[in-house]
Amino acid sequence: MNKGLLKIFAILTLVFSFVNQPATAAVKTIKVKVSLVSVELIENNHVGNEWYTSGSVNGKEIVEGSSVILKLKPAESVKLRAYAEEQDKIPDSGSSDSSIKASSISKKISKALTVTVTENRGRYSGNTANWKFVFEIQKQ
Repeated sequence: MNKGLLKIFAILTLVFSFVNQPATAAVKTIKVKVSLVSVELIENNHVGNEWYTSGSVNGKEIVEGSSVILKLKPAESVKLRAYAEEQDKIPDSGSSDSSIKASSISKKISKALTVTVTENRGRYSGNTANWKFVFEIQKQ
């Protein structure tokens, strides 16, 4: 065969192999529903009487009794955060974080986060209050 003809054949083969490939491989996403089931003050040893609590899922705030739906790639994670703050002149606060890889969610998961808030001033300095946040995570 002619060398020129072989070059053209090789070039055309390469061109057709690139044309038939998808530009980007489609990555499957997983729909995950996350609910903040409950927020409960478990113990309060003279830390405070007025509180602000907050939960978040992947940076989105979520209130007790509500849910969010996430669309995640299998390698991504559901990031949970629980936060409690005593409301006074010099507030004390605490938080807790947890992470669950999306690909590991196969059945409903109940995840409890405990938040400890330590009194930092006054007569009860060093005393603690403990909060329990319960999240439910499930694949849709």
